[in-house]
Amino acid sequence: MQRDYYDLLGGGALAALGLGVAAYSGAHYDFGTLRQMGPGFFPVGLGLLLAGLGLIVAVPAWRRQTEARPFDLPEAAAALGAILVFALTMNRLGLILGTALAVLIATLPAARPGALWRLVLAGVVTVLVWLVFKVALAMTIPLWPWSA
Repeated sequence: MQRDYYDLLGGGALAALGLGVAAYSGAHYDFGTLRQMGPGFFPVGLGLLLAGLGLIVAVPAWRRQTEARPFDLPEAAAALGAILVFALTMNRLGLILGTALAVLIATLPAARPGALWRLVLAGVVTVLVWLVFKVALAMTIPLWPWSA
């Protein structure tokens, strides 16, 4: 048995990233007030939230013991590939098709067989992404290839 280095390092990386984003945003953008939020308010808040979540993962892992796990290359490659495909195709394919394609790529190494659950998952995630970014936040992201 060894210390839970996976959660310790992962949570520490999240906390460091969150603190870095909060510090950079706080130094370079106007924070504003609660009544009139400036451009730095949202990234500082999200950075601090990410740092807090990282600490929630890392602190309990300091005392927890676990067995070493092997590195799963197919799962890591699928997750990174999905992020890369989404980033490279979102402007060309639009938010809807880019999100669905990224979810389908991320589920490729899953042990569960079948395509139906993958399609349902891609549909649900795509609808949630549309609701958050297009409806709630009203971002100017093209939805479809022909709307760019």
